[in-house]
Amino acid sequence: MLIDKAKIFVRSGKGGHGCVSMRREKYRPLGGPDGGDGGKGGDVVLVGDDSLNTLISLTPRPHYRAESGRPGEGSSCHGRNGVDCIVPVPLGTIVVDAETGDTVGDIDADGQRLLVACGGNGGFGNEHFKSSTNQAPRESTPGEPWEERTLLLELKLIADIGLIGLPNAGKSTLLRAMSRAQPRVAAYPFTTLSPNLGTVELSGHRRLIVADIPGLIEGAADGAGLGHDFLRHIERTRVLLHLVDIDPADGSDPAENYRIIRGELEAYEADLASKPELILINKIDLVPEDLRSELLEQVEGGFPDNRTSWLIASGATGEGVPSLLEALWKAIHDKTADSWGG
Repeated sequence: MLIDKAKIFVRSGKGGHGCVSMRREKYRPLGGPDGGDGGKGGDVVLVGDDSLNTLISLTPRPHYRAESGRPGEGSSCHGRNGVDCIVPVPLGTIVVDAETGDTVGDIDADGQRLLVACGGNGGFGNEHFKSSTNQAPRESTPGEPWEERTLLLELKLIADIGLIGLPNAGKSTLLRAMSRAQPRVAAYPFTTLSPNLGTVELSGHRRLIVADIPGLIEGAADGAGLGHDFLRHIERTRVLLHLVDIDPADGSDPAENYRIIRGELEAYEADLASKPELILINKIDLVPEDLRSELLEQVEGGFPDNRTSWLIASGATGEGVPSLLEALWKAIHDKTADSWGG
């Protein structure tokens, strides 16, 4: 299950108090002040972890607290610093302060650290205040208080390829054919209710991360259907693979279906619509070989630019998938990716 939103409460550790102590040893009546400083409180740090792809681990435990610093002691002993609280989060996590609405940070790299609550500094012991004019100070300072805040975490998937298209365009079936992912597949629209990630292995130790975005419908940019909940996941993909059903069961026009999705992308965000795009004529296995050429001509002729270069495949049978994967790799690593579409 993909959990892409979470609300957590974080609290750093408070600083330890400084110590007031006077050195007392046999035969040393003028030992002087030896009260140590308090330890610093622990921080709360979010760390990017590329092994995670959901925020589900944060939902059953929404409170995160770091350890407080220990107080200073006599004999010039510094109090121990509090242990930091480390919270792993998936890449693509945006952190927002719940009270102010300000963005605290954006975690998009493995091992990236984001300090969200800083531990309080430890107080000074009386040894800190000794001087030539104040040789026996009996003053100290308390440790600084903790810092606490409520954070809203939102996950936007980071993937090389984003699969888009109308419901029942065959995105989940294609993802199964391309990778080891096992998204739910059924013969009705809106089978996929949450994004799925799959890792595609190519020859030569090459790898692609593919995100199956739930089917969009007309009006998605205004919240219709799954709407904004999943349009935002496309923002972090590098290339879009637009699936067009060659022979829709409802009798709709494939070219018009393509234009509907393109319109929703443009209405949601201009930058989203400008991403490099490859167009895949999917479910080619449903068309007899002797009728394919004629049907493809009809489909291609309905597109506004009447383009002639198309990717053709079938997620159900695997036909054309190897060629598709090579085209995707080229689109990711070739700066001429825009020539494929968009």
